[in-house]
Amino acid sequence: MSDGLDRRLTALAEAADVGDGRIGTDEVSSVRAVVAKAGVRLGLGVERTVVALAGPTGAGKSTLFNRLAGADLSDAGRRRPTTSRAAAAVWGAGADALLDWLDVPRRHVREDPELQGLVLLDLPDFDSVDVSHRLEVDRLVELVDLVVWVVDPQKYADSAWHDGYLRPLRAYADAMAVVLNQSDLLGADALSQCRADLARLLQLEDLEQLPVLTVSSRTGAGLPTVRALLAERVAARDATVARLEADVARAGERLDRYCGEGDPKQLGRADRTRLLDALADAAGVPTVVRAVESAHRRRGSLATGWPFFRWVRRLRPDPLRRLRLPEEPQESVRTSLPGPSGVQLARVETAARELADRVGGELPEPWPGLVRSSATGSVDQLPDELDRAVAGADLHVRRPRWWWVAGLLQTALAAAVAVGALWLLALFAFDYLRLGDAIPVPEANDVPLPTALLLGGAVAGIAVAFLTRLVNGYGARRRARAASRAIRTRLEQTGQRVVVEPVEAELQAYRRFCGAVSRAREASTRRSHRRPLRG
Repeated sequence: MSDGLDRRLTALAEAADVGDGRIGTDEVSSVRAVVAKAGVRLGLGVERTVVALAGPTGAGKSTLFNRLAGADLSDAGRRRPTTSRAAAAVWGAGADALLDWLDVPRRHVREDPELQGLVLLDLPDFDSVDVSHRLEVDRLVELVDLVVWVVDPQKYADSAWHDGYLRPLRAYADAMAVVLNQSDLLGADALSQCRADLARLLQLEDLEQLPVLTVSSRTGAGLPTVRALLAERVAARDATVARLEADVARAGERLDRYCGEGDPKQLGRADRTRLLDALADAAGVPTVVRAVESAHRRRGSLATGWPFFRWVRRLRPDPLRRLRLPEEPQESVRTSLPGPSGVQLARVETAARELADRVGGELPEPWPGLVRSSATGSVDQLPDELDRAVAGADLHVRRPRWWWVAGLLQTALAAAVAVGALWLLALFAFDYLRLGDAIPVPEANDVPLPTALLLGGAVAGIAVAFLTRLVNGYGARRRARAASRAIRTRLEQTGQRVVVEPVEAELQAYRRFCGAVSRAREASTRRSHRRPLRG
C-alpha cells in the first residue's frame, strides 16, 4: 500500500539533497523533517490509525471523546480549558511505541471490535489562554493521521480556526473531518442553517469535500455517524498513508516554486566561441603565435641562410626561449608570458556570465544566480590555468628535415666561396712576387676557376638563402596557424573544465531537483475506497 509513497519520499529526499546549499536552509530542513517523520511513522506500522479531536474551548471535545471511549477518561467543562495534555484512548494493545513517539503519556485501553486499531486523542484547546496548550495542539496536528475538528454553533466561524488551521492545512483535506457539536442547542431549522453556513465557509476555503457531521455529545445524537466514520477509516488502514502523502504533496508544492516549465536552454556554439576568444586574448595567444612564427624564421635562417650572415641572426634571442615556451608540451613548465590584465579577466568573466545568463537566465530563482556563480566561480584560478594550457600545447616547432639538406648545400657553397677567395689571394700574392706565370690557373668556360668558385658560390648561396627564406616564411605562417589551433584547443578544454562543466553541472542539478520534485508530487496510484460522510 505504501510503495508509491516510498517512491515519492525517495524523490523528496533527493530533492532536498540536491537543493541543500542552493535553496533556503529552512526549506531543506522542513522537507527533510517530512521525510524523517514519514520514515518513523511507517516504521511504526500503518495498522493503527491515530485520530485527534481538536477544537476551541467549550466545543465539547472531551465530552465527545468520553462518549466515543464509553467511559469518563477526560475531564469535561464548557467555561474554561480543562485539557492541558493530550489523552489517548487505544482500542487494542501494542500501541505503546506509537504513543511514545507521539509523546502522549495518558493512555487508556478500550475494547471494541469495530474500532480495533484506533488511537483516539483528546487535544487541548487551540484557543486556550495557555500558550503551551496551543503548542501541544500544533505539535500533534502535524503528527496524527486524521484530525476531527470539533466546533460548536458559536465558534464554527472563528478566525482562529479558519486562519490558524483550516487555511494552512488546506492540502490535508483527505486527513480532516468536521464535527458540528451541541446540535441539541438548536432547533431543526437553525441547525440546518448553521450547517449550511459552515459548509459555505468551508467552500470559501476550498474545503467543501470535508465530511461535516452534526452531533450532540450530551444526548448522543449523531454519535453513531461519527463512530461509523472512525470505523471506516480504521478498517481501510489508509489514513496514515493518506496523511503522509499529503505531507509529501505539501512539501513538493513548496519546492515546486523553484522549478519552471521545460528544460534549460542548450549551450550554443556562439557562446562557446565568445568564451574561447576571451580566453585566447587573456592567455596571450597572439603573443605566442608571433613568437612561434619569429622563432621558426630565425631558426630557419640559422639553418639554411647564407653562412657568412648567420651571425646577425644570433644577435637576437630566440622568441620561444625568451618566453620560456617549451618545444614539447609540458604543463608543469611555468612560462614567462605576462599574466592576463584586469581588463582581459573582466572580458572572460563577462563572456562566462553571458553564457550562463543565456542558458539559465529564464530559470526561476535562485537558479540564474547559481548558474552564474558556477560560471564565474573559478575566474581567480584562470591565470594559472591559462599558463598551463599554453605550456601544454604542441607549438609545432620541430625542425623540418629539408633544413639539413639546405644547410649542407649552403655549407658546400660557402666552402666554394672560401676556396675561391683563398685561391685568388694566393694568386695575388704570387703575382706580387712576380711568380704568377709560374703557376697555371685553370679556367671554366674562359672564366678563371678561382673567380668562378668565388662568384658562383656567392651568387648560388645568396639565391639559395633567398629561396629558403621564402619557404621558411611560408612554413612559419603555417606553423603559427597550427600553434594557434593547438593552443585554442587546449583553451577550449580549459574553458570546458573551468566554465562550461560547472554550468552544465548546475543545470543538471536543476534537472535532477525538478525531476525529483515532479516525482514527489505525482498523484498516488492508490485507489481510495472512502466515501464522504455528511451525517
